[in-house]
Amino acid sequence: MRVSRTALILALAVLTGPGQAQDGDFSGFVASLRSDAAARGVSQRTFDAAFADLRGPDPDVVARTRRQGEFSRPVWDYLVGAVSGARIAKGQAQGKRLADTLAAIEAKTGVPRAIVLAFWGVESDFGASAGSLPTVRALASLAYARHRGSLFRDELLAALQILENGDIEPARMVGSWAGAMGQVQFLPSVYLKEAVDFDGDGRRDIWRSEADSLASIAHYLRSLGWKPGLSWGYEVSLPKDFDLTRYRGPLADFTARGVRRTDGKPLPANGEASLFLPGGLGSPVFLITDNFEVIRGYNTSDSYALAIGHLADRLAGGPALAAPWPNGAARLDGAGLKRLQAGLAAQGLYVGEQDGRAGPKLREAVRQYQIREGLPADGYARPALLERLEARP
Repeated sequence: MRVSRTALILALAVLTGPGQAQDGDFSGFVASLRSDAAARGVSQRTFDAAFADLRGPDPDVVARTRRQGEFSRPVWDYLVGAVSGARIAKGQAQGKRLADTLAAIEAKTGVPRAIVLAFWGVESDFGASAGSLPTVRALASLAYARHRGSLFRDELLAALQILENGDIEPARMVGSWAGAMGQVQFLPSVYLKEAVDFDGDGRRDIWRSEADSLASIAHYLRSLGWKPGLSWGYEVSLPKDFDLTRYRGPLADFTARGVRRTDGKPLPANGEASLFLPGGLGSPVFLITDNFEVIRGYNTSDSYALAIGHLADRLAGGPALAAPWPNGAARLDGAGLKRLQAGLAAQGLYVGEQDGRAGPKLREAVRQYQIREGLPADGYARPALLERLEARP
């Protein structure tokens, strides 16, 4: 199964390794939830029904947290599965079948139908693979097994609120091992804020209703700040001896400096963008906009955001990436990225959690270090950079 947004949110709680079980037995843990659930309006009847068949934590869920902490793939490997020919064909077929629904959602929210389809495809294979693990079971297992279990305890209480509201029956509330639900893989707290009843049946059903699922994706993206009329980004080519230290600015300025879209179309005259080289120099180069960061709000992975954007382009009839990826190139794993974050923090360049994950903060710190050292400022965290940094503290 693909890496969902909640699997990456889960990493925030497991960065220091597997947590410890809370004091007391599982039944005591469940009992400790009653007062907080009641404070959220959850009836005793709903509470008892949710836990009726649950006698203890699911050991497989707990084991998955340990495996997830070691997960790491380069962006080019991730894109192979996320933007496959089969997924493009299936997505285009679904787009035709649901054309009227998608047009109505786009008209209401300003989020392009291809973007909505891309999220639906990556999150659940267009509804075909939404997960089958009972959400209460998954979240209760995570909350009970974690020493820092407040994140999943809160999500569990939110799941009980959903059951109380009657949007879904307990037996049908299913999703991933990390508590993500339905065709859109929302955590319960996100569902409560962002899910939409678009088909008008009185329920916000992201498990069975395609219309509700698609509209909920678009509504969430607008809440995250999606700017209508603005692309997520463009694959571009850089002229020889391009000054990488000027990596952010108006799109018109990039055009004036010789940057060109690889599909031959002109860059827009308005808007801001920044360079993104997820494989470093010699691999595909992108200009990304504020909407790329909106995609990252759904899932904080750079690879995920790039996959969504590129899949959306392909679903809309766009070409494959023009530049090749550096397959087999040396790269830093999670432990190496942590060391790099620590080294850059010691230099006063990196501020934030040293979590072993690449993202905008690390890219910015790497670029500033490269500029300071007179290196090509592509923002790519390669092993040689870490070696240089640690050799010259």
